[in-house]
Amino acid sequence: MSSLAANGRASRVVRRQGRKAEVGEMSLDDPVTTCLSPAVHYMVCKLGFEIGDSHSVNSIVSENGEVCWRTITELVHYLESDQNMDYIKSVQMLGPLCESVHLHLQSLTMEQFEVQYSLWFQWTNCTELLLEVFAALESMEATAIALSLMKLTSCLERALGDVFLLIGKDCPFLLRDLLASQELAAVFGQSVMNVLRVFIGSPYGLNLRNILWHGFASPQEIPAKYCSMLLILTAGLGQLLKIYLLQTETILVHRPYIAFTNLKELDIFPDINHEALSLTEELAKISSFVLKTMLPFWVAALTAFRQHRYADCVILLLPQLETGLRLLFTTVNKCPNRLLTAETSSLYTTFDEMLTKQLNDKEINQLPLILGEPSMEFLWDFLNHQEGPRVRDHLSHGEINLNEFPREIANQILAFSVTLLCRFSEEEELAVLKEHTAIKALISCAGCYRSRFHPIARLKKQVLECMKSISSWPELPVMPEEQIQEIPGLERSSETSPCIFLTTEILSQVQHHLPQNCYILDDLINNLLTEKLLLELCSSHICTLYCPRSVLEILVVFRKISTQCHQVSDQVIASTEMRYKQWINKILRSRQRHNYLRMLNSIKFLSPVLRLILMLIILELINIHAVCEKNPCDYQQYINVPENDQENN
Repeated sequence: MSSLAANGRASRVVRRQGRKAEVGEMSLDDPVTTCLSPAVHYMVCKLGFEIGDSHSVNSIVSENGEVCWRTITELVHYLESDQNMDYIKSVQMLGPLCESVHLHLQSLTMEQFEVQYSLWFQWTNCTELLLEVFAALESMEATAIALSLMKLTSCLERALGDVFLLIGKDCPFLLRDLLASQELAAVFGQSVMNVLRVFIGSPYGLNLRNILWHGFASPQEIPAKYCSMLLILTAGLGQLLKIYLLQTETILVHRPYIAFTNLKELDIFPDINHEALSLTEELAKISSFVLKTMLPFWVAALTAFRQHRYADCVILLLPQLETGLRLLFTTVNKCPNRLLTAETSSLYTTFDEMLTKQLNDKEINQLPLILGEPSMEFLWDFLNHQEGPRVRDHLSHGEINLNEFPREIANQILAFSVTLLCRFSEEEELAVLKEHTAIKALISCAGCYRSRFHPIARLKKQVLECMKSISSWPELPVMPEEQIQEIPGLERSSETSPCIFLTTEILSQVQHHLPQNCYILDDLINNLLTEKLLLELCSSHICTLYCPRSVLEILVVFRKISTQCHQVSDQVIASTEMRYKQWINKILRSRQRHNYLRMLNSIKFLSPVLRLILMLIILELINIHAVCEKNPCDYQQYINVPENDQENN
């Protein structure tokens, strides 16, 4: 348990040395009032307000909403030395124009705005969302505008990716690479793309997307006029795209949204009720995990959850999780300067670095030691693992239909956030709230979390699913024994007896390798490799954090073997059911009947063989980290044995 020096008071920081924990006092002399470095704060909050010139809105947009790009692009400046963009001068000059655009939008009613601009938003496939952005601007509520800007930038990135695919093949993952692509320049023009780069996608410019999505900017630090400007620029891009599509006689195709599957796997925490939401709001106000300037984001996230706006809730929460963890990261690793946005010469401190084992200077990252394995596994599962939901990536890149965002995921992210609020609060302030049943249940679940999306966890799941499939074989329809006896010329083959002998011999040696709580039963063939035994083996805890490459390579091999076993089981089930139907309908020829019966005889012995393979996989998995101790020669022999054996045969 530790607390953070987020509000100018002393903070207890737990450091682990070996198995012991050391508690030290750290303090910050002044409260944290901003997470923007001086240069970034100046760029975002002041630079665009230095020039008091005004622009006639008629020179920017016409009465019917047509954007005059020439007026905008002429204000983008370039360095004389190498003709690269001069971002400082460009922001300074575009500031007054953004103000004029903002005043223009404030003068419109929703009906007027929709008439003038909704047509030009259709290319984004998010017209309704963009109308909501206008509504937020009308409200002049800082948190709502910041949320709208995050949603607008993700929507715009997704739409620009669709446009990229009109010409290109592989859409860049990073927004900055997308905006710098020749493909988009060919559609919209380089000068237009340079305007966008002033606002989003470049660390040298305003970089609005990144400072919001990574939790650096508070609501009060984002000028509303930049949100207004991006809204108008989005309409202007739609106008330019229409011209391009007409000239090239092409059609813009939108990529389908990504849908979260297997939501039952994400069901970890109990459902958060109204009482828990009220307690969470109180926790946020006292927790050292929350910077006071960021509190409005937490309150807005809870309000969104109450209103069933689950995507909004998670969009607001994820950057604040990153902010709170960054505060803890910089405290325990004694690098308080990294709490702020980095300058263009260095990287931001984001989730990617905070969740790693080592820092850039090869020192051990203390954050995983403070958070503990369960919390680290949760973060890796929900944010990073390729087979996990990767919630932040999908949301920030506009890959999710926000209207269909599942409550289940929002509940998990919010519940986990509550546990962090509890862990990093002063004990005396927390005592009463922590005793509530709703909060205690969340803390209990967080403490026993185990990875569900690491390759180790996925292999366990594969093995158990395969076992379940094999266990269904006895329920398959088969011919009655008396009908089998009546078939003329059928010989009872004993060719499977060597298989029985070999399987029994292997199984008799397995006991030495089983964990102490697992035992071989008397009847080796029928009872040893039961689903219960595999469940006991799969329940063994295996460390998933920071697996070396050698372990991950072995996991790939095991997962392929498990997949093939499942395919065999599926084929057995399909063939048995099909042949039985053909038998009943009397459409099998004599040889087919004999082959069918041989198959029934064979699968009696195939079942224990497959179960043996599955158990050997799990036994190897339990000891998988021992592979790291092998020398390179032994490792190569270990991983290549199946392939070499196949070649030798």
